[in-house]
Amino acid sequence: MPSGLATLAALMRSRRFAPLFWCQFLSAFNDNFVRNMLAMLILFRLGETGAGALITLAVGIFVAPTLILSGLGGEIADAQDKARFARALKGAEIAVQALAAIGLWMASLPVLYAALFGLGVISALFGPLKYAILPELMARDQLVAGNALVEAATFAAILLGLIAGGLSVARSPASTMLQLMAIALAAFLTSLFIPSTARAAPGLLVTHNIFASTAGLIAELRRDAKLWSRSIAVSWFWMVGAVALSLTPVIVRAKTGGDIAVETAISALFALGIGAGSLAAALIARGRIILSGAPFAALGMGLFLIDLGVSTAQLPAATTETGLLTFFASAAGVRVAVDVLGLASAGGLFVVPLFAAIQADAPPAWRARLVAAVNVLNSTFIVAGVAATAILQSAAIGLSEPVLSILLGVLTVAFALYVRRCVAPAPVKT
Repeated sequence: MPSGLATLAALMRSRRFAPLFWCQFLSAFNDNFVRNMLAMLILFRLGETGAGALITLAVGIFVAPTLILSGLGGEIADAQDKARFARALKGAEIAVQALAAIGLWMASLPVLYAALFGLGVISALFGPLKYAILPELMARDQLVAGNALVEAATFAAILLGLIAGGLSVARSPASTMLQLMAIALAAFLTSLFIPSTARAAPGLLVTHNIFASTAGLIAELRRDAKLWSRSIAVSWFWMVGAVALSLTPVIVRAKTGGDIAVETAISALFALGIGAGSLAAALIARGRIILSGAPFAALGMGLFLIDLGVSTAQLPAATTETGLLTFFASAAGVRVAVDVLGLASAGGLFVVPLFAAIQADAPPAWRARLVAAVNVLNSTFIVAGVAATAILQSAAIGLSEPVLSILLGVLTVAFALYVRRCVAPAPVKT
């Protein structure tokens, strides 16, 4: 059996996997570039009142299509050649990026929101495809490594896209427009090299009622207790990540006075941790799909969240702004950084084997549709988690961000027991 490093290196050289890897990387970079460019435009260039609400609206506009259209994407991917479908979506992305470029040139929020919705639609349709095609492009003993690389690339692209989007506000609109189009064109060109696949369900008729289709896919996923429990576990990871990413910047700013450089560094540590944990999962697995470590990874996520809250709850509110060197020279800053890195690394170790197990055991003719159902479940958990957090933060309840981090950590420690009972006792045989 090849070593984990050898498998990772072989996949990155493979003509079957590398085009999908770079297509996903560029697409994730593109999405986050536009999202953060819109946020920075609202904050710094347009001077809109109610900026917070407008930025939250942008997040909702991008995420909403995942809840509505993932099922449709899964049906199309199962019924068609997945590579051909990917090329069609990436071709459409060029047109959407052109719309974003027009919106930037006009400094028009409605046009930029329309472009962001278009990117959300493409992302929702592409999501089931990119995961369902992996088992068709590689052997079973490469699945964990393939998922690890896709997850690492996704979070690296998110980080780079956020940074590039933030920096775009200081550049000329013309240069940013050129970059928008170059990214979209590069994503399309990489999609041309994704190998064609056979139709998983050639007789499948796409359901026109997308709500009935989505409900049907969730019901199909629930019929398999093993896949359902793994999907719940994966969705918990995405909910924890979304809530932690909303709490941590506020904690850092309020308790340490971290400036923009500090906030960017913390985001970088989160992305680095997810990537490191994902790659570590591949190295540990050595071609196997092993779920026995999932409860311990969930426990680690919970403990790091608790420590993040405990270490900052008693700190006084920051009264001065703190730069990068000062932040990392302080005990509080180092502890926050270690907690963020530990949380993210544990998350990567947790989610990669679970998703590989879902892909491996999903029936081939249903794989894209079941992945779509998992994506809908992920989005539902994220929306519920973020909404609950917002309610607990409201003036009516008024829980602080450190307390909320502790609460989320305690819930995640308890969730580790669910993973131990319902997921880990059923390891995937290889």
